[in-house]
Amino acid sequence: MGEALRPLTRRAYRYYDLVLAAFVTVLLCANLIGAAKVCRIGPVTFGAGVLFFPISYVFGDVLTEVYGYARARRVVWSGFGALIFASFMSWAVLAFPPSPEWHDQDAFEAVFGGTPRIALASLVAYWAGEFCNSYVLARMKVRSEGRHLWMRTIGSTVAGEGVDSLIFYPLAFLGRWETPVVFKVLFFNYLVKVGWEAVMTPMTYKVVNFLKRAEQEDYFDRQTDFNPFTLGA
Repeated sequence: MGEALRPLTRRAYRYYDLVLAAFVTVLLCANLIGAAKVCRIGPVTFGAGVLFFPISYVFGDVLTEVYGYARARRVVWSGFGALIFASFMSWAVLAFPPSPEWHDQDAFEAVFGGTPRIALASLVAYWAGEFCNSYVLARMKVRSEGRHLWMRTIGSTVAGEGVDSLIFYPLAFLGRWETPVVFKVLFFNYLVKVGWEAVMTPMTYKVVNFLKRAEQEDYFDRQTDFNPFTLGA
């Protein structure tokens, strides 16, 4: 019979809250600001948020690598709650009748008035993708005995962003766009996201190494409860 699941030791960290805040900030900005504009470079069309949303996966990698899956899980739920509140606030602000002297309601709705379908797709895709990313990285770390960080960060992003993209684009756009267009956009956006992770690998190494030294922590999830609905840490 395997050993009982071991709870995390409660201790104070100097930088954990800062990484959490950075994660949620990037997540909200990518979803609220980046999602409002569609860009085109050559033959590739993509949402502007794709340029910044992958940074949340970098923070997710850092959190899991240094602090462990359970603490990363709390951050993922924090981001999920922040997205729900931001979506509710956008809906509430748009619902208020504008002043007759204010003539920018249409522009405001164009930027912040994403359909409920897209908002729901974003929430579901974020939740599934981030937990997949954290789970894969934690498992790979144990299997590799902490070696080859680059393989873990890129491998977990390939899995997490894959889940995110496969959920978001069909759920948000099938039936509104032609099916080939949906999967073309999905494919190119996925490549951009994974490519960002690869490009940022040297920076990820520096941040991870700094935090491991500063926090005196390098957590291995050997006896972790990977249930995403458990909030204990």
